[in-house]
Amino acid sequence: MTAVRPPHPPPINGLKTDSLLVDRTDAVVTLTLNRPDAMNALDVGLKEALRDTLTGLESDRSCRAIVLAGSGGAFCVGQDLREHAEQLATGRTELDTVRVHYNPIAQRLASMPKPVVAAVRGMAAGAGASLALLADFRIGGPKTRFLMAFANVGLAGDTGVSWSLPRIVGHARAVELLLLAEPVTAGEAHRIGLLSRLVDDDEQVLPAAQELAARLAKGPTVAYGAIKRELSIGDAGTLSDALSAEAQAQAICGATADHQAAVESFLAKQKPVFGGN
Repeated sequence: MTAVRPPHPPPINGLKTDSLLVDRTDAVVTLTLNRPDAMNALDVGLKEALRDTLTGLESDRSCRAIVLAGSGGAFCVGQDLREHAEQLATGRTELDTVRVHYNPIAQRLASMPKPVVAAVRGMAAGAGASLALLADFRIGGPKTRFLMAFANVGLAGDTGVSWSLPRIVGHARAVELLLLAEPVTAGEAHRIGLLSRLVDDDEQVLPAAQELAARLAKGPTVAYGAIKRELSIGDAGTLSDALSAEAQAQAICGATADHQAAVESFLAKQKPVFGGN
């Protein structure tokens, strides 16, 4: 696929690094973790690039959907343990990368005001699995595997997994996945909700994710962001919290050009065309 860039794209604040590829096709931005020789393990450079690029995309109105993918045969196997071992050798054990990198990345993904689709090809382990679980949709293929690997290296979960995983599979299953830290096959991942969709061919994982993102990019972007905020509040809050969030969301969405155009299209018995504003 050839990336088509708009004539004057807004700046993205990601670091210039080959470890994160940023491609635009119309209103879809594909972020590819690009350390295939390391199964896209997350070193400092990649974490900083992903964190800062997501921050830029959050306010980038020309971007209306995001695809998160990995190059090579894996999605992402989490923290680069070789780099981590070097830090431990110097006596650094406080894992400040959680506060500096993983927490901001998780916050940006979870609160992104536009849809995020993860193309989960191959293994998604540790923080890599956590990244995928923060997407709104996760598409995988026959070789997709999830592994909540944290306990296998004597660590607790991070990158939002204690928030996202119970919401997807329930508390009891989340305890099982995190404490036993055993691989989950593609079929089982689809059955319990770790995957939203399962395609028949691993080569179709990324195209299927980009096709879904392109569809979403033509939708009412403001409404999508409002729905995501509603669900984040409704999942954990009271009914009053949810009703308040819904009232606020409808006040915002009701004032958009997309809503006005959609109502006019409905009355004219036409299919609405959304501009994302």
